[in-house]
Amino acid sequence: MKKFLAKLILKIIGWKVVLEGDVNNLDRCILVVAPHTANEEYMLGNLAYWSLGKPLKVIIKDAHTKAWYGFLVKAMGGVGIDRAQKNNLIKFVADKFAKEDFSLVITPEGTRSWVPKWRKGFYHMALAAKVPLVIASGDFKDKAIYLGKMISVHDLETRTYEDIMGEMEEYYKKRTPKVPENWNPKIF
Repeated sequence: MKKFLAKLILKIIGWKVVLEGDVNNLDRCILVVAPHTANEEYMLGNLAYWSLGKPLKVIIKDAHTKAWYGFLVKAMGGVGIDRAQKNNLIKFVADKFAKEDFSLVITPEGTRSWVPKWRKGFYHMALAAKVPLVIASGDFKDKAIYLGKMISVHDLETRTYEDIMGEMEEYYKKRTPKVPENWNPKIF
């Protein structure tokens, strides 16, 4: 039912999902989503994943999972983290992947505002969990959600961080964010 509704909603609002790799790339990965400049991207990403029938989780402030609407956030894949506490997020993610298969959304900018460079946690999470990075992006000019371009675990172990980030930077240059002034295309 969720798959049907997601496809219907995307069609009604005029958005399409474009796979840039095997759909199975989306089963078990760190999903690197950028540009992250507006709240709508969260819903569009969820709809895209649901339309493909894939399990999705996103790490968010635990205030959202503890609020009155927390049951909805959890139903949409929200995993609350208390950011006031010192957490070993990399170990937490690796342990979660050891128990179940899903895609974990990471927005390396960490905010919807302009940032000078990305945080590196997503890269270290993928290495620790031994899962690939999959690149995803919403393009507000094309009204398309691009998913599925994979950087394999082997690539993570044999290529440099700078090389991988350079590849990702080239990829994201092609996308038009919702709020362009909040996007820094120079990601590292």
